[in-house]
Amino acid sequence: MDSATEQVRRARTGRDRTIPRQPAPWHRLAVLGALMLAALTFNTAENLPVGLLELISEDLQVSLPAVGLLVTGYGVTVAVASVPIAHVVRAVPRRHVLTGLLAALVVSSLVAALAPSYWLLLAARLLTALAQALFWAVMGPVAVGLFAPEIRGRVVGALSVAGSLALVLGVPAGTWLGQQSNWQVPVALLAALGLVSLVTIAVLLPTSRPEEEPAAYAASPDVWRFWTVLAAGTLSATGAFTGYTYIVTFLGEVSGFSPGTVSALFLVFGVACLAGVSVTGAFLDRFPQSALATAVATQAVGMLGLYAFGAHPVLAVVFLVLMGGALGPVFMTTQNAMLHCAPGRTDIALAANSGAYNAGIAAGAALGGLVLPLAGVRGTFLAGGLLTAGSCAALLGGELLRGRRRRPGVTAIID
Repeated sequence: MDSATEQVRRARTGRDRTIPRQPAPWHRLAVLGALMLAALTFNTAENLPVGLLELISEDLQVSLPAVGLLVTGYGVTVAVASVPIAHVVRAVPRRHVLTGLLAALVVSSLVAALAPSYWLLLAARLLTALAQALFWAVMGPVAVGLFAPEIRGRVVGALSVAGSLALVLGVPAGTWLGQQSNWQVPVALLAALGLVSLVTIAVLLPTSRPEEEPAAYAASPDVWRFWTVLAAGTLSATGAFTGYTYIVTFLGEVSGFSPGTVSALFLVFGVACLAGVSVTGAFLDRFPQSALATAVATQAVGMLGLYAFGAHPVLAVVFLVLMGGALGPVFMTTQNAMLHCAPGRTDIALAANSGAYNAGIAAGAALGGLVLPLAGVRGTFLAGGLLTAGSCAALLGGELLRGRRRRPGVTAIID
């Protein structure tokens, strides 16, 4: 191997680079807390229109499907814009990028809260989506780079817990607040939360060149592993949302639960998701690869179990909890895998993963809509479960082929 190639390899694996001065311990914790708050705020902003659907529809005099587009358009924007925006700002110091993204969150939330028309509200939502498209790519390397490599999995877990709190706490609280006042109040509150994160990061996060940050490059770059994880995560997201989009209908029509009980079970699902990321985060540093496979397999069991036994209320709750407990950990473990195997910059790999996952969400919702009139709501969970099983097969097949490529006499893909 020539000296030029060796220099590239050393740069990518973090050797032969100047390591920037680390902030004081309490600064690191404060920045991590600000990033967790930002993750909660972004995820709440993404899903809040679901709880405020009727309020927005009545106030702006638009149809419910039009308000639903506020969520669909948001997800599609994140899916399409993640990688291109990450490339555009790849040379900008992360402190500047994060403060810019949080400023966009604050401004867009205020514009949304004051919007007199549906179209201005939609434009504000798309601005928030553009900021979120880059936030998940930049946040991970910044956060884990503040701490020792042996605890980085727990840092990813903490960020994921904060993001999951949006479904358990952020959206329900925002929905309640909107019902007590009007839909603009919880939207404006998002701007206040974003401002807290913005000020904290602007003051405490050091400015450094992106390529010099401790987690700018993966420790074990592996192109084959990267594509395997990307494919598995996309398949898993598509499968999950093929069924999850119609979970309320399933619990009512197939399991026979009353509307009040369905609402309670929806909360149970969110709590299971939060518990899943909390438990998985605790083991992510020790078992990074098996954590992803376990999460995907658990999701497959939950969805196929709902298809097969969803008509039995008790079993329906059991498999609903399994599915909920896996949904959050799947994305968390794919993000963590990208920090380990990214063949180039980790922020670009994380952007690709976030974009692919959001594309899977949109594809799953669309696929579920196609399956529903043909096979009923149970059929959406069968299709989703089979796609998730395909994700398991992709992980297994990818690892087997990766092992064969590393045998003596077989050339491994390094990039």
